[in-house]
Amino acid sequence: MANQIFINLAVKDLQKSTNFYKALGFTNNPQFSDNQGKCMVWSENIFVMLLNHEKFSSFATKPIADTKSSLAGLFALSADSIDEVNSIMSKGLDAGGIEPNDQRDYGFMLQRTIEDFDGHTWEIFYMDMSKIPTE
Repeated sequence: MANQIFINLAVKDLQKSTNFYKALGFTNNPQFSDNQGKCMVWSENIFVMLLNHEKFSSFATKPIADTKSSLAGLFALSADSIDEVNSIMSKGLDAGGIEPNDQRDYGFMLQRTIEDFDGHTWEIFYMDMSKIPTE
């Protein structure tokens, strides 16, 4: 079995968050979802678990961070093109996400940032491997 990653996020409004992540392009895996948490699938090996505060707290050993005012992590999702980056961002913004800063163009990589309703921060990026500096 290939290694997988599950990112667990505490969310205040499970349905609203589920709709936002669907807009970004995630799909729901009902096998690992219930009324307290939704398993959202990005790819065969990458999953985001959206957990209401009660369920998240049952796994946590520390208080839930206020990610609206403090950064708890930066998560990055790759796209296959600049157009796909812009499409994902447009759908996420239409679903209520916010773009806290301007896009960044590093020459070989274009990156845009979106935050969900709880302030979880995602970097959506496209990297052109042929343009990566060699020195």
